[in-house]
Amino acid sequence: MATKTEIDEARDWEGRLLDCSACEQFANQAEGRCRLGHACVQDRYARRIDRFFRWNPKLATDYITHPYFEVRAVAAKYLDIFHLQRLLHDPDETVRQSVVLRLPANSRQIKALKSDPDREVRIRVAQRLETHELMGMVNDPDYYVRQVVARRLPLEKLAVMVNDRDPEVRKVVARRIGLQGLLTLAKDTEASVRLEAVLRLHVDHLKALVKDPDWRVRYEIAGRLDRGSLEGFRSDPELAVRELVEQRLSSYFTFPVKGQSGVIVPN
Repeated sequence: MATKTEIDEARDWEGRLLDCSACEQFANQAEGRCRLGHACVQDRYARRIDRFFRWNPKLATDYITHPYFEVRAVAAKYLDIFHLQRLLHDPDETVRQSVVLRLPANSRQIKALKSDPDREVRIRVAQRLETHELMGMVNDPDYYVRQVVARRLPLEKLAVMVNDRDPEVRKVVARRIGLQGLLTLAKDTEASVRLEAVLRLHVDHLKALVKDPDWRVRYEIAGRLDRGSLEGFRSDPELAVRELVEQRLSSYFTFPVKGQSGVIVPN
């Protein structure tokens, strides 16, 4: 015989067993608009709360000040914009995250949350904000927020992030930026950033980078330069680079060379 698990039990957010007779929505049960353990605004599980509001979306406004943050967060999904504003400064970040997902991307309310104290809220703001408004977040204190900004910022403005203090952000920049920015990032102090830049540079720009101190960067360059430019790599201190070069130099066939298709990264 199957035993009842904790998730099967209908309890409220404070762990008390639910009693429908004491609920303000008791009358709705007879009408099939709520069901204990399945669709219940008093339940501690967000899925059951959400089901209740899907069945009763107009009741969301009645729970804006409910003491349980999950109720407020789920209710935010069903509120009209006017009532949604009342949750802009909710003390719980989960509620504010839910609010951001509902706000229009060009609204002054979502712009106001660019400086929210919680990183997860700001991440969602950066994901939803109109791209021309993202400049105000390029110096966000959180690296992941800045990564999101770097992915979405218009290309003509991306140069301001070339010198971001976090290499993970600069790697994102290297995957999108034009030629001048790539040439700058190809000399970055972080090898992983230089590698991202080299991967996108046309082969014509690689000869100036053959002395890179990191073997991974040199390996990529050695695999793309024309065979006539590989002689210097035969004495490379890294075995993997030397083996690649010897393989290319001794091969009868000419390997396809990436970056020589005529596709040049635009300025």
